[in-house]
Amino acid sequence: MEINNIGNNAGLIWNALNANGKMTETKLKKETGLASAEFYAALGWLAREAKVAVVVETRCGKDCEYYTLNA
Repeated sequence: MEINNIGNNAGLIWNALNANGKMTETKLKKETGLASAEFYAALGWLAREAKVAVVVETRCGKDCEYYTLNA
């Protein structure tokens, strides 16, 4: 995996979150079309730059994790 690809994939994730707001991992992967390795590498890139955050919400007694852009 080339570093340029990771940066481009990070852009896909950022754009999806910017357009749709908070998203689950499953929905975000589906929206971007990234495989797991590509997704996590790109997510790490965004996390390193403090561009994304993980939000945990409790619904019906179950914790749900969402990815969102940092304000």
